[in-house]
Amino acid sequence: MTPGSGLQAGLKNRHLSMIAIGGVIGAGLFVGSSSGIATAGPGILLSYALVGTLVVLVMRMLGEMSAANPASGSFSAHAERAIGPWAGFSIGWLYWFFWVVVLAVEATAGAKILEGWVPAVPQWGWALIVMSVLTATNLVSVGSYGEFEFWFAGIKVVAIGAFIVIGLLAVFGVLPGVHTDKASFGNLTNHGGFLPHGPGAILTGVLLVVFSFMGSEIATLAAGESEDPQRAVTKSTNSIIWRIGVFYLGSILVVVSLLPWNDPSIKKEGSYVAALDSLGIAHAGQIMNVIVLTSVLSCLNSGLYTASRMAFSLGRRGDAPKAFARTTARGVPMTAILASVVFGFVAVFFNYAYPDTVFLFLVNSSGAVALFVWLVICFSQLRMRKIIQREAPEKLVVRMWLYPYLTWITAAFIVGVLGYMLTDTEGESSGRTTVLLSVGVAAVVVVIALVKQKFGPARAEGAPVADTAEKVTTG
Repeated sequence: MTPGSGLQAGLKNRHLSMIAIGGVIGAGLFVGSSSGIATAGPGILLSYALVGTLVVLVMRMLGEMSAANPASGSFSAHAERAIGPWAGFSIGWLYWFFWVVVLAVEATAGAKILEGWVPAVPQWGWALIVMSVLTATNLVSVGSYGEFEFWFAGIKVVAIGAFIVIGLLAVFGVLPGVHTDKASFGNLTNHGGFLPHGPGAILTGVLLVVFSFMGSEIATLAAGESEDPQRAVTKSTNSIIWRIGVFYLGSILVVVSLLPWNDPSIKKEGSYVAALDSLGIAHAGQIMNVIVLTSVLSCLNSGLYTASRMAFSLGRRGDAPKAFARTTARGVPMTAILASVVFGFVAVFFNYAYPDTVFLFLVNSSGAVALFVWLVICFSQLRMRKIIQREAPEKLVVRMWLYPYLTWITAAFIVGVLGYMLTDTEGESSGRTTVLLSVGVAAVVVVIALVKQKFGPARAEGAPVADTAEKVTTG
């Protein structure tokens, strides 16, 4: 296989299955849920249910388009065909920007944990080590990325599964060797009611938990490098309901049942650590640190993969330097990976040198990109359904429910969340700041896209939009 021959089908079914499962379990679930519980009480379950339903609907739309036309650019490639080149360019670059900022955030989070274990190595040193190791694995082959993610996601899945089982046994009073007077389903209503701060807290909770769901779409990007992309997309789309139901709703239900929602330890130690401590499990904090570190490494690994594949797709479609679309003999887009990680390293530097100015701007200005992506998926699906029905109706193996009504309702809900974020004015990273800065950056990118579309070189007839892996045989 010669260099430049495109992405290769190096991901196995087990890799994709675990990528799909692990994609909805971010580090935000472990470290961010405590603030949601403090804000909405047990009613945070409704916040998670609302956002979970939103993600299920959006992934159903994306699954419909990706099963019909698998592409490493996923929703960016679909937006280009359904809405126009400017849309594919804009959402692709915004998504890339989001993930390279996430690289810096997660590298710093992982470095803090590792520095606590080995203080002889400074925090910036750990960030450098972690980023370098995962860059190396991504540069080897897509299979090495898949293998690392298989084990990272596997650890997360086993950990949450064990947490749910142990927690439920304690709530029902049948966990051997553990006697706790706090664990009870009564905690859902006994401390000020199910909604102690009123129904409005549900929407506030939505703002706090919505970003922990980002990553669900990674499976559709990764499917482009599998042997059977259509099957992979269909399987991950159909299974997302139980994945969100078990890992998010199930684990949060256990937390708010093991402890009263207003227990000080939830905010002080973190929701999962506090829940484990309430059961008298030794070294609960260190156990959770290992799980959080695994989630951070998983997020870093997938973030680098996702950013590089989006850059590859943009390069292939003429929306990024052509070098981004070049691949090694192993089918690895080396330039796209290195460009993404370089920006990630620069962002890490800003996090240490200018945490309250430059880095805060990067985080805030990319914060609402997840919602922009979901909104673009909605509008793309509205038009792509008609295109697919006209050109290749047999490819509609996954269908969005109640089309087009449920698609419009989903889009309206996303707009509503963005509108509600504008009412949040507290702090430097308030919802209003995040939305306004994100809209500002998005507007700049859209203007660049429109200028490029009007004055740039015309796209060649038949220029590739789909960029699935080329079939290869091994032996």
